[in-house]
Amino acid sequence: MPSLLSALGIISGTSMDAIDVALLRTDGQELIECGPTGAFAYPEALRHALLAVIADPHRAEHGDLAEIERQVTAAHVAAAREFLGRHPGLRVDVAGFHGQTVFHAPQRRLTRQLFDGAAGARALGIDVVCRFRHADVAAGGQGAPLVPLYHRALAARLDQPLMVLNLGGVANVTYIDGETLLAFDTGPASALIDDFMLRRRGVPFDRDGALAASGVVDPGVLAALMDNPFFAAAPPKSLDRNDFHRRAAVVEPLSDADGAATLTAFTVEATVSALRHLPRPPARWLVTGGGRLNLAIMRRFAARLGVPVEPVEAVGWDGDGLEAQCFAWLAVRSLKGLPLSLPATTGVPRPMPGGDVFRALA
Repeated sequence: MPSLLSALGIISGTSMDAIDVALLRTDGQELIECGPTGAFAYPEALRHALLAVIADPHRAEHGDLAEIERQVTAAHVAAAREFLGRHPGLRVDVAGFHGQTVFHAPQRRLTRQLFDGAAGARALGIDVVCRFRHADVAAGGQGAPLVPLYHRALAARLDQPLMVLNLGGVANVTYIDGETLLAFDTGPASALIDDFMLRRRGVPFDRDGALAASGVVDPGVLAALMDNPFFAAAPPKSLDRNDFHRRAAVVEPLSDADGAATLTAFTVEATVSALRHLPRPPARWLVTGGGRLNLAIMRRFAARLGVPVEPVEAVGWDGDGLEAQCFAWLAVRSLKGLPLSLPATTGVPRPMPGGDVFRALA
């Protein structure tokens, strides 16, 4: 096996705003050559069907989702094909497909990401790695987040202690300080705000945080949202996309603007509460995920933390492609039998390899 492999990473996160694709050449360790990235729209009918599945935990866990998994697989394969069509001549050794998470209950050793690896390998003619989280969860880990080892590889030459904050549907952090690596989900990010915007305004998100910026935070409602034992619980810990939705009903009496402002403040306060679990405060925060484009969130973070809070582009990373790059990197690690998670990142008992491999010619 050559020291450097050319890998494609494909992911749609819990916000389901797009299917992200990225190319890397990597040894799965410290040698990382970033290639092109791209984002491809989820078919709108499929996105709504997935949201309906996620909103019904019993169906998400136990339901026959074969048809919707077929559609998810087709959408992700189509995104990979379109990406390769935009970049002719690329050699790809392996494709890492995260799949679409519809259910995550690691306390019961259960997680469900929809993607048919065998069908994907046949359709693309490329070896496929998927089911990245399952071995970790089966061994007693949280199964998330899986990006910390990639963050550490990228951040090797940056000043530390450093915090990398990913604002997707759920927020998660990676704390890096030399050999010290901690990672965990901190609370909600875009999911609560996006669902509120869809319910109130019929739009999928609060563009630039403009509605939140026009409103006033309700301190009583914010306090009620923060009254949750999850924030005091020691990491590692992880969340399902909808874990905070029932409690978030307390925003319903508020106006659209005040509700958006209060949910935005909740995302910030929930994340800031993570500081209690760190050995020492980070000197800098780098923010990735779609939430970094929400100016109301970014301004509130900077005011609350009093240290630089910047999008990851400030250090030359690609905030739109970072997670897709990660799953390309993890696919190579999976082929080489290297760990995808550690006790300090997911609570798994030992460094844990993972991923299921489907060969193109099988």
